[in-house]
Amino acid sequence: MRKLFGATVLVLSSVLVACGGGGGSPGSSDLPYTISLRAEKTQLPINIGGAPASIGAYAPYTTTLYVEARENGAPIPGGEGIFSCAIVQGLDSGALYYLDGNEEHEDDNGNPLAYRSITLGANSGSASFHVHAGTKSGTVRVTCSVTNPADKQISSVSADIIVGAATGKPASVLGTLQAPGYLGSRDNTFIFPVTRERLRNNVGLNAFVMDDANQPIPNPSAANLQVSIRPFGASAGARLLSGAQSGSVLQVRTIDGVGLISLSSGPSAGVILLELTTDRADNNVSNGIQDAVTALMAVSVHHAIATSPLVIGDAELTVTVGMPYSYALTAQGGVPPYKWSSTALPAGLTLSPDGVISGMPTAPKGNYQIVVTVSDETGGSVSKNLTIKVEGELAIDGCSSDVSAPCALPGAKVGESYSHTLSFSIGDPSVPVVWSATGLPGWLTLDANTGLLANLAGRPVAGDKGTYTFVITATRGSLVVRRQVTITVS
Repeated sequence: MRKLFGATVLVLSSVLVACGGGGGSPGSSDLPYTISLRAEKTQLPINIGGAPASIGAYAPYTTTLYVEARENGAPIPGGEGIFSCAIVQGLDSGALYYLDGNEEHEDDNGNPLAYRSITLGANSGSASFHVHAGTKSGTVRVTCSVTNPADKQISSVSADIIVGAATGKPASVLGTLQAPGYLGSRDNTFIFPVTRERLRNNVGLNAFVMDDANQPIPNPSAANLQVSIRPFGASAGARLLSGAQSGSVLQVRTIDGVGLISLSSGPSAGVILLELTTDRADNNVSNGIQDAVTALMAVSVHHAIATSPLVIGDAELTVTVGMPYSYALTAQGGVPPYKWSSTALPAGLTLSPDGVISGMPTAPKGNYQIVVTVSDETGGSVSKNLTIKVEGELAIDGCSSDVSAPCALPGAKVGESYSHTLSFSIGDPSVPVVWSATGLPGWLTLDANTGLLANLAGRPVAGDKGTYTFVITATRGSLVVRRQVTITVS
């Protein structure tokens, strides 16, 4: 009998004697033994919260098993060590427990111990024990055996207990970096003084894709994880690698819910912002993403380590009510990796431990003063006041906050030249804006790079009088804003 692990919490309800002492000798017989094994519950929920093993109405994660042996229809003689039972499949999904009140089957604090195999005595030819669900879905197969002392023939029987039911539909994706959890810039020459190792410019990344029950997604037949580098911070020159793939966007298949990608830095220090995406619709990103499940991940990039004090690089951010927002805070110096925290952010925004501010702002328009704190690997920390400017929905060309009403652009006149350059007020200003339009009047053109609206195709004529309504689209990285606008020709 081998102990598997010890439970860490007390049994919630009264214990049940799981095996009988049964006095007397097992005796001898040349008749065959028959053995049966019955589970009170053949299906258990996944024990996500790690609830303790117990019995009764408030023990949904534990079931009782009854093993019985007979000889010519009558119970076999009682005794100690009559039945041997073991988990032969699904050890990750559950464990065996005695729950008999015997101190030998409890830890020093009185908590029941978990086993992968147990030995039971028999009373009236039978005994009972328990299976308790673990955190992973699967089928726990328990096999019990009994030996006839007369002919030494072994009789055995098995029972299956199903733990949980994985949906197989992605519900979350989470990334984690290989140690040390940060990168050196591509051309850095820094050498750690003690180990004489170079500051690496490449790091491995694992992405975990889990379903509704927090179980690993089954191995897919096609790529089910997309990792992309957002145009932000130190993204220039950085690239992702996986097998023959290399670039700013990769698609890979997960194994037991885990995808592996490698990230190489560019020449700049700062933050590389990664976007991890899976498709809940069909667990397949190679045929288009229909129902995206995404997560953001920040990776800091450094020219050198611990040659300068820890500092925070950001001072002011601008967000827009009702518009999705994401931004990775920047720190340099100290000893990475860093951990971030802050005082209360404007409603709708959150800060992750790796420094990503994200969400959809719902706070009233105005300037919000918060304090952000970053700590490094040594425990050193620094704080800084940060201003977050919350703007109304002023997205394209300074339009009013009423997005249901078209935005009026400067008017045009018959026979005269027209020129107006559109403006875009949100997002990372270091990322260029790409402009497009649908429904433009025939005499008007839009420059995709500059946002210039001009009558390059000819001046408006008398027949062009009236008000024209069309849609302008501004794209800055992953941020896309569309706005209905009007121009009146007089």
